[in-house]
Amino acid sequence: MSTIRPLPPELINQIAAGEVIERPSSVVKELVENSLDAGATRVEVDIEQGGSRLIRVRDDGGGIAPDELQLAVASHATSKIGSFDDLEHVASMGFRGEALASVSSVARFALTSRARGHDTAFRIEVDGGKVQAARPAQHPQGSSVEVRDLFYNVPARRKFLRAERTEFAHIDDLLKSLALARGSVEFRLTHNGKPVRILKAARDEVAALQRVAEVLGEDFPAQSLRIDHAVAGLHLSGWVGLPTASRSQADSQYFYVNGRLVRDRIVAHAVRQAYADVLFHGRHPAFVLYLELDPAGVDVNVHPAKHEVRFREQRLVHDFLFRTLHEALAQTRAGQVGLPAAHETGVPMPSPAMYTAASPTSTPAWSGQFSQSRLSLGVRDEPLSDYAALLGESRQTASESTASALVYAANSPMPPAQDDEAPPLGFAIAQLKSIYILAENVHGLVLVDMHAAHERITYEKLKAGRACSNLRSQMMLVPLNVAVSAKEAAAAEEHADALAEWGLELSRSGPSGVVVRRIPALLEGADVAQLCRDVLAELALHGSSRRLQELENELLSTMACHGSVRAGRRLTVPEMNALLREMEATERSGQCNHGRPTWTQLSLGELDKLFLRGS
Repeated sequence: MSTIRPLPPELINQIAAGEVIERPSSVVKELVENSLDAGATRVEVDIEQGGSRLIRVRDDGGGIAPDELQLAVASHATSKIGSFDDLEHVASMGFRGEALASVSSVARFALTSRARGHDTAFRIEVDGGKVQAARPAQHPQGSSVEVRDLFYNVPARRKFLRAERTEFAHIDDLLKSLALARGSVEFRLTHNGKPVRILKAARDEVAALQRVAEVLGEDFPAQSLRIDHAVAGLHLSGWVGLPTASRSQADSQYFYVNGRLVRDRIVAHAVRQAYADVLFHGRHPAFVLYLELDPAGVDVNVHPAKHEVRFREQRLVHDFLFRTLHEALAQTRAGQVGLPAAHETGVPMPSPAMYTAASPTSTPAWSGQFSQSRLSLGVRDEPLSDYAALLGESRQTASESTASALVYAANSPMPPAQDDEAPPLGFAIAQLKSIYILAENVHGLVLVDMHAAHERITYEKLKAGRACSNLRSQMMLVPLNVAVSAKEAAAAEEHADALAEWGLELSRSGPSGVVVRRIPALLEGADVAQLCRDVLAELALHGSSRRLQELENELLSTMACHGSVRAGRRLTVPEMNALLREMEATERSGQCNHGRPTWTQLSLGELDKLFLRGS
């Protein structure tokens, strides 16, 4: 074996480059983040041949003093931290002090900068790790970094670069994510001398939402909810897409922690659980969310490229994210969001993105006209009786409130109402093929899938009935031994009381085993062993689990599906109007239990286009 010897600085920097410089977009990330830390209000990025030939980043930040230029490209030299306490409270984008040294070791590198208060700019060049002396140059206040012939001295890395179009697409995606992080900064991107993207600085919330639309698409603002909630030192703001505006891939998800874009499993799990009850299978929500917390509460020094973070209070962050998003999605009602723009209808209305609740401030004239008589929709109510028995109710009080999902208050057909008195979903005018309800509101035509809508209404009332009743559990005929990991067995012991509240009684039987003695009566027939493993795995990883509740919700969803009005059932106009009013009052009624939309709106403008009116 060779003797131990120190590595030369050039090799140290190339090893570091292998950790942080994966492709041209990695270089752009490090350089732009430096510009942002320097207080830049304008950042220009010029790319040639997908970044393999040239990457130039120019900013108007504070610049670098002439006597510090050589330190700027030295290993582990930085102005952003100076002590361990600074590392515990990192508020800047970069802090390792190795980015420029790493980049300059695998490319032909030049840095030109003019510091604030200096009359002259200076330029320094690095070729293959060899630093040349600084010399005067022409440059306004700020800095320009040029990276030419990336990986020219590391052929093994250069041959792994993808096609020019692919590498530039990564750069474009990166710049969009950084633009969302810093709305007050103007970004410009060119490729091979042609302007590709210009993102003007956003000075207010309207401009910020416009920038979001430029990145996520013009339809996103009208199909999103505004989030702004703070508690316990945590502040979450931004926009989340409606379940009906989901995507086939998770390519429109931006989550920032103190201004830093991160990919975190705790965050991903919380978001997935928040959407679990409203998202269609295999679909992914779109969102732009900003989490602000004390820098001491998050460790950003866990990944060389700073893609990941570690929260010191993981469970607190997880529960805060889940509850905030879950409650925001729960407050959406059919008729509230996704409405046509004011210019299409001539009726002024607030931005749909600003809706977070459905609390009417006054009682409209039409609200009480469906409460005097009841008309049965003629559907089965056996599932409700079974459900009441499982809950152990001695009387049918909860069942009666739940059964209202299957009975609608109705009266005679509504007379015409003034536009400002019309409900969001309007009034029924017909039924199409015994499947869809056609209604007229102030904006135009509303189409409702009556089975999907009634399914959501029934489901929400079943959940409400469960929430106000004590869950029954039943003893296992023979206690079941389940083999789990030592960490999961410890979680069973730690969270035994919480599990018992859900009717699941577990006790630790050894270093890596548990015994199941009771299970929720509602889950009779389930795979108990797999259920316990799933629950304990989540408890061990996240400190909390909703697997029991999710399984019960799946059962209630099935019951709601079978207990709802079916396609092919002819409804009277009063019954249709009653269904519309229930939709407007029910949480998450914009989509059914499976995430499919329950309604859609065709504005007068859209109808006019179909018939070429006004053209």
